[in-house]
Amino acid sequence: MKRGKNYKKMMKDLDRSKIYSLEEAIKKVKSLSYSKFTGTLELHAATVISKDKDPKSIKGGVSLPHSTGSKSVKVAVFTTPDRDKEATEAGADIVGLEKLMKDIKDGKIEFDVAIATPSVMPKIAVLGKELGPKGLMPNPKVGTVTDDIVSVVGEYKKGKQTFACDASGVIHMNVGKLDMDNEKLIENVHAAVSAIETAVGKGYMQAIRRFHLAPTMGPSVKVSYTKGE
Repeated sequence: MKRGKNYKKMMKDLDRSKIYSLEEAIKKVKSLSYSKFTGTLELHAATVISKDKDPKSIKGGVSLPHSTGSKSVKVAVFTTPDRDKEATEAGADIVGLEKLMKDIKDGKIEFDVAIATPSVMPKIAVLGKELGPKGLMPNPKVGTVTDDIVSVVGEYKKGKQTFACDASGVIHMNVGKLDMDNEKLIENVHAAVSAIETAVGKGYMQAIRRFHLAPTMGPSVKVSYTKGE
């Protein structure tokens, strides 16, 4: 990948061999950011996955304790007609099972998160081709297949995000804005790591091989993570 002059300039001030504590890493990332806008703190974690397991099967969700300032997500709910009103009052942007399915089949996908009640999952299974590649298919592993519509819609409206491993086994997450207090970013990172541990089904030392933090624009730094710091 060809790097710009700003990136190369920041690299001169970075010892690539150094591994930072979490607090040091956050401070360093802030100093390495060269975007003209308020950048995001990105977490990149290489997970430890057995060879017989598909990395993309590792999925999860996390509600960060401190808002990242992200735009409000648009939520669609697949459920039976008698629960459409409940979903709408909970904050869902799109309801109406039959119309929603038709729109998706027609290529009209205008939502960021899809939630479904278990009873309609057999019916919407045909949408896997359209929603699967976009990571939008409701999935019990990330909590988007549920009978508790009110709570789950509320969580996503407040900023809950889902994540999944890429093909190489790395999880990428946004864990805050760079103008947030370091203490809040630290708490967000702890929440993100806990969510990754849950998704992988192991503690940090067994779940994560390498851990980096990076700004939206700028080089990444290696992190020596300790849960209690």
